[in-house]
Amino acid sequence: MNSNHLNALLIFAKWPEPGKVKTRLSPPLETHEATELYRCMLLDTLENSADIIGTSRMIFFDGEPGRSADFKLLAPDAEVVVQEGDDLGERLANAFAKAFAFGYRSVAVVGTDSPHMPVARISEAFHLLNSQCADVIFGPSEDGGYYLVAMNSLNPGVFADIPWSSQDTLARSLEKTESLGLSPALLATGFDLDTVADLLRLKQEARPAAPRTLSLLSRIMP
Repeated sequence: MNSNHLNALLIFAKWPEPGKVKTRLSPPLETHEATELYRCMLLDTLENSADIIGTSRMIFFDGEPGRSADFKLLAPDAEVVVQEGDDLGERLANAFAKAFAFGYRSVAVVGTDSPHMPVARISEAFHLLNSQCADVIFGPSEDGGYYLVAMNSLNPGVFADIPWSSQDTLARSLEKTESLGLSPALLATGFDLDTVADLLRLKQEARPAAPRTLSLLSRIMP
């Protein structure tokens, strides 16, 4: 742990390998285009999160342990850890447990599907936690899931028995949070890049936080 930082941002990621990332976009994208899209999303996410004041970064990746060195090259400042667990709920719970064991007091998790997300929302999540305004923070996605989750103590029950990747993910997570006696708070709603419609929307909005992703989209979706 960086002794000067009490906040930790955990980035859930995969290495951009053909046939293993953004498979729902291929077709219509070619496999190599989907792979390059994910690479750009990963790089934009890492760049955007690099300078959040008072926050250390940890990359939790899904893949072969040998990929740790590759991720370290992309983000030398970050701790790189292999994800552990049979489903997303277990992987989230284990990642939070590891970060709290390192001594961090407030922990947030994001993925790589929202590289266009304003980084200020991550700072807002930490502010809400540090101000004791809520126990669990969610960044809602329009598809019914969430692009961010944050908490200042380990509450693995929040991730138990959740229908992941469904329109009920957030609703069920809020129910679980409240059933555990915890107070939730919501950030502004965002959207993930999961469909062609999402890509076209990002291209139209031209969000400055995702320059590599937008540059690629201008070439493969003219």
